[in-house]
Amino acid sequence: MGIATQQQQSKPESQGWRQNSHTPSLPEVHQSMAVPVKGSFFRKLLAFAGPGYLVAVGYMDPGNWATDLAGGAMFGYSLLSVILISNIMAVVLQSLTARLGIATGRDLAQACRDHYSKPVNLALWVLCELAIAACDLAEVIGSAIALQLLFGLPLIWGVIMTAFDVILVLLLQNRGFRYIEAIVIALIATIIACFAVEMFLSRPDLGEVMHGFVPNPQIVSNPEMLYIALGILGATVMPHNLYLHSSIVQTRRYEDSVPGKRSAIRFATLDSTIALTLALFVNAGILVLSAAVFHTSGHTEVAEIQDAYHLLTPLLGTGLASVLFGVALLASGQSSTLTGTLAGQIVMEGFLNIRLNPVLRRLITRLIAIVPAIVVIGLYGEQASTDLLILSQVILSLQLSFAVIPLVKFTTDKRKMGPFTAPKWLGIISWTIAVLIAMLNIYLLYGTLFAS
Repeated sequence: MGIATQQQQSKPESQGWRQNSHTPSLPEVHQSMAVPVKGSFFRKLLAFAGPGYLVAVGYMDPGNWATDLAGGAMFGYSLLSVILISNIMAVVLQSLTARLGIATGRDLAQACRDHYSKPVNLALWVLCELAIAACDLAEVIGSAIALQLLFGLPLIWGVIMTAFDVILVLLLQNRGFRYIEAIVIALIATIIACFAVEMFLSRPDLGEVMHGFVPNPQIVSNPEMLYIALGILGATVMPHNLYLHSSIVQTRRYEDSVPGKRSAIRFATLDSTIALTLALFVNAGILVLSAAVFHTSGHTEVAEIQDAYHLLTPLLGTGLASVLFGVALLASGQSSTLTGTLAGQIVMEGFLNIRLNPVLRRLITRLIAIVPAIVVIGLYGEQASTDLLILSQVILSLQLSFAVIPLVKFTTDKRKMGPFTAPKWLGIISWTIAVLIAMLNIYLLYGTLFAS
């Protein structure tokens, strides 16, 4: 009787879904890592640590670098407040994805399939695949630029070389999910270490940095500043991360009860919040570096990654600055690419209930990114790489609301979430963020397509 009651309590949300049963997300690693029922707070936090860092890499991928560099070079530290606000929005949305995955046992794609009609699901799947391909395009270009800057490799060859990371992904998946998490955390640590040294070398004005985190009315009144601010906002929250996080939190084997799930939601939220705080350091670090080195020296036109790399050495007086910048960029591209395969696998399985071999899935996604990159660079030259980066961010911005709105809708619905429904205050904040993102991305898209 007690067991039956516990099982009934652990799945109170089933009444709000069309189907009570479903295949677990990423079945090969589902609940593959045990979480201690008893133990210290730190031990439990360590058991949950990992998924948040896989999500965080999407917030520091090469697609964000161009907007952060341009913002710092043109306007100094003023746009740090935009990065901070974007990060707060990301923390809220990723906490909702963890809540959805743990409470319902569904990832966001599965939840959509169980709620919307087949035509709507097909449209959502196509949009999400475009977003993943766009994100992969940014990672391909970013990694290729890093290889060119560090080793002098032609950009087009760097793009082709990025296809070989399929082998790395396959090896890591065969060894277990914890290995993927460990590699990503190591790459994030590399990025943070590089920027910590860059901060020391550039010696930014700490007073100005702190003042930059305070919102400035000029951001709204200055059209050029507003446009870059919208670019930062639009490129910060990655739509595929919402699908990814709701799935990989289920790799933990937590207690299947209301108290057990509440504890899991709390620790998973803490994990993603800590990881995203580190991502805030990286994004802010790019902008601070740009402001301290380029803006103060009058190089306000710097917007391309290659320009920043070549200017760091003469302006800071050491070649180490440029090398660390290139290493951080390469680590950024490679850490992001490891999560792309998982996200693609999750959305295909979730929306269509079709499972492809991970290697084949990765090859398809990578070819979709590599082919346009090779064609554009071959036709228009290497200077077109920045334009491709911008295009990838526009595509991501266009798709974002189609992931955010269902997420907020599901997690604020008591019929679907039961006792795990987002509190009213969190629901109000979440819907505000969803509406704001939709409005800002429409504005950004309009400005990108129709700017003179």
